Amino acid sequence: MAQAIRFHKTGGPEVLQLETVDVPAPGPGEARVRNTAIGVNFIDTYQRSGLYALQLPSGLGTEAAGVVEAVGPGVDWLAAGDRVAVCTGPVGAYSTERIVPADKLVKLPDGIEDRTAAAMMLKGLTVQYLFRQTYPLKAGETILFHAAAGGVGLIACQWARALGVTMIGTVSSDAKAQLAHEYGCTHTIVYTRENFVERVKELTGGKGVPVVYDSIGKDTFPASLDCLSPRGLFVSFGSASGPVPPFSLITLSQKGSLYVTRPTLFTYASNRTSLNAMAGELFALVKAGKIKPDARQTFALKDAGEAHRSLEARKTTGATLLLP
Repeated sequence: MAQAIRFHKTGGPEVLQLETVDVPAPGPGEARVRNTAIGVNFIDTYQRSGLYALQLPSGLGTEAAGVVEAVGPGVDWLAAGDRVAVCTGPVGAYSTERIVPADKLVKLPDGIEDRTAAAMMLKGLTVQYLFRQTYPLKAGETILFHAAAGGVGLIACQWARALGVTMIGTVSSDAKAQLAHEYGCTHTIVYTRENFVERVKELTGGKGVPVVYDSIGKDTFPASLDCLSPRGLFVSFGSASGPVPPFSLITLSQKGSLYVTRPTLFTYASNRTSLNAMAGELFALVKAGKIKPDARQTFALKDAGEAHRSLEARKTTGATLLLP
């Protein structure tokens, strides 16, 4: 029998329970995967708390790496023994074994270890669509990226450096500023003591930046808009401090004919062709040594609640893994 983290009501980390579950044989288009490493992400806390609604009772987690145990009818691109990773759902990755739609799985190439994959798939593909698709960055541009020392942030630091982009990153402490700088962030702003709008304007000669990437939400809005140059793009891809509050569209015209978007990885990687292309670009950068994913915290699967407490208290840097 397999084990999985499940919750029967929304709430704090205490609602997460380790339960014994039955894993059936894979059906058409499915694969049964034994997990070896599981990624913990902020979206998991949104689902656990009820900010993003799931049908209860529910499993949790979308990111993991592991080994295919069996495939169902119609799956001819995977076989038992293949090393794979998943990051675009469905929920239930917080488990020792589970059934996954085969078209959500990416085969792991030699040179990409399981823990590396679990530490980077969701975060790395998030950076891929942010930097390469939502606003395709060009060498020489300057950007603002909030939470630069987080799991997504540290990959963003490295990817920006690889692209020749000047990255201004906000962090909560001097230690996180040093970490982000080591990973490639050009300028860091410790927002707990510095006004990030004033610093961005100072660093850009008053021009502002063409794009702001914001996973914080309520606490950084609308100040993030004030960091943009005219016709700049505000990219809201998370709500760590709570959702962005309602605002009048006239604000965008008043602040310089700005654009706003709320993208998700699940849209950009909605089919196997797109998913494999995005993962291929990420894997190539990792194998070239330009991105080095770092699982900086690990917890046992049964301690998923403690992992959530650390994540929500901003005690973590980089990626956090659960180990079955």
